[in-house]
Amino acid sequence: MAARSSDTRETAMNHAACPNVPALRGGSTGRHTRVALGRRASFWVSAGVVAHTLWTSAAPAMTYRLYASEWHLTPTTTAEIFAIYPVVVVSVLILFGGLSDQIGRRATMLLGLGASFLGALTLALAHAVPWLFVARAFMGVGVGLSAGPSTAAMVEFNEDNAPRRASVIATAAQAAGFAAALIIGGALTQYAPWPLHLVFWLLALLIAALFIVTWFLPQPAGSRAAGGWTPRLPSLPRSERKAFMVAALAMTTAYTHGVMILSLGGQIAHDLVQSPNTLVNGSILAVFAITSGVVSLFTQSLSTRTAMMAGAAASGAGTALLAAASAFHAMTLFLSATAMTGAGYSLLFLSALEVINGATSAERRGGTLSALYLLGYLAVGLLAPILGRVATVHGLGMAVDLGAGVIVAMSAATLALAHAKRPQRKLDEIGPKAKRKCK
Repeated sequence: MAARSSDTRETAMNHAACPNVPALRGGSTGRHTRVALGRRASFWVSAGVVAHTLWTSAAPAMTYRLYASEWHLTPTTTAEIFAIYPVVVVSVLILFGGLSDQIGRRATMLLGLGASFLGALTLALAHAVPWLFVARAFMGVGVGLSAGPSTAAMVEFNEDNAPRRASVIATAAQAAGFAAALIIGGALTQYAPWPLHLVFWLLALLIAALFIVTWFLPQPAGSRAAGGWTPRLPSLPRSERKAFMVAALAMTTAYTHGVMILSLGGQIAHDLVQSPNTLVNGSILAVFAITSGVVSLFTQSLSTRTAMMAGAAASGAGTALLAAASAFHAMTLFLSATAMTGAGYSLLFLSALEVINGATSAERRGGTLSALYLLGYLAVGLLAPILGRVATVHGLGMAVDLGAGVIVAMSAATLALAHAKRPQRKLDEIGPKAKRKCK
């Protein structure tokens, strides 16, 4: 408790000298003070919530084939189960994207984790197709509510008050969640009993534990927890719109990789390996996530502008390699493509977060980050059914070529926009070499 009180006093002094650095509310203002975690522990708990969003997103990836086989699902039904998740995420982000700026990061993350838990529990108990739709809808609500607030909380609980460290760890946390969903999910589905259920029992247990520790997060002063909630559509002040446009294009380009890797890439990997083993297939797809996490940790010295341009270049080149791997049925090309697109995703996502974190005030950070995620998931929700339909009607190769063309075009636009920002020095000023007065 003494350490927590010292943490709170130090942060309050920083906040008085530098209003953009939020103070922490350790508890209520009444006679009874709620026990709260220290700043460092709160940072890592928030990172855990970020990791859960990608684990939850990709959780059923290794079981879709089993559902289709055991329950005799048509490709259309499988596509609908896949599509309901981004549709719900987008809907939640539109209606509740700024919720954490009004009721607080902690409260919003708890609501999101509660919904994610219900989704995982429903999948663990599922015995018919309607359960899958309900579960994925709950998971969409959970991720929609928790993605923006958890990322904002990482910035606000960061001990160094430096957006770069928070962005790097957030990127690595997403990669860890994604890799865990594919590798652990693949292993349990292949070798453990109850292949359609055990992996989701594990996820539900982890989310429940995360809910408990999140309960003890302090309240950043930048979150107006006492202000109540009123529904509002996403909006941005004029001063933030240029930075948001740059970040939004980078984030959207990054998120479209999810469609290529999880859906089309999964089919390519299955065709190349020709193995029914879900651990093998999951591990091959996890190269994308592992590369993403490693790159985020080892490119911290790059300026934001350089990271964005390098990410756009790697993204475009990686998707072109993916198309080549599909055309020539080459495993080496496929592994190179997944590694390169993983690097591109990492750098694009990291630089997008840095641009937003550096341009947005604490009072609006949750809503702005949610708007950023909104565009990413909207791109996934629009592109996935289109590519699925093309694959059904015209073949996998045509769908891969179309998806690769879209991502290459978006990567080129991101590269051009990042380069055009150079004279204003907006992106480099947010990088790690910037001189900051507030520590």
